[in-house]
Amino acid sequence: MTPEAAALPWIVVVPVCLLLLIGAGLTLVGAFGLLRLNSFYARVHAPTLGTSYGMGCILLASMLFFSALGTRLVIHEIAIGAFVILTTPVTLMLVARAAMHRDRLEGQRGVPQAARPD
Repeated sequence: MTPEAAALPWIVVVPVCLLLLIGAGLTLVGAFGLLRLNSFYARVHAPTLGTSYGMGCILLASMLFFSALGTRLVIHEIAIGAFVILTTPVTLMLVARAAMHRDRLEGQRGVPQAARPD
């Protein structure tokens, strides 16, 4: 740890620590959901939410810490967050649709039927 980081006031350190713990906890819950849920469709959903919200908290902590440390506003984390928030749900939908298409072709039970155009 640099001397500058050790000298940060507690008003910055406490929120940074809380955001890091919350972000790590949300990501861990998403990982446990990946392991514990029983169907593919439920498994693909849990890590997506954990990753998105956990990443948001960790990026907020990073923005706060480096803004206080550098005495300037650090906002390039917003670009990282935007890319992850935009790409994670799209990836989830594409993977889930591919799995649903495969399950329909194989005739597995419990897969929703394709919507009929009216």
